[in-house]
Amino acid sequence: MKKFALAIAIFFLVLSTAIIKNTTKQIEDEIFTAKENIRILKTEFENVSLEYDYLSSSERLLEYQSQYFEDELIQKNINDISVYNISNDVNKIQNFKIIKE
Repeated sequence: MKKFALAIAIFFLVLSTAIIKNTTKQIEDEIFTAKENIRILKTEFENVSLEYDYLSSSERLLEYQSQYFEDELIQKNINDISVYNISNDVNKIQNFKIIKE
C-alpha cells in the first residue's frame, strides 16, 4: 500500500511539473510577443516623433536655421520647385503641385 501511495505521489508530482512547465512556456511566449510588439511600436513612435519635431512646420525649420545654421540655408519660393519625371524613356520637368486632401 505504501508503494502504491508513493507511486501516485510521484505521478502527481510529474504531472503537475509538466503542467506548470507548459503554462510557463506559454506565458513566456506571450511576454516575448508583447515585447516585440512594444519594440516595433517604439521604433514607429520615434520615427513619427522625429518627423513631428523637425518637419512639422516651416516656422520651426526657420527657427532651427537661425539657431544652428546661421546663413547657410536659403528660403525658397514654392513656385521655384520643379519635379523631374522619367517615364517610358521620356524626361520631363514639371512644376511642383500641392494637392490638399
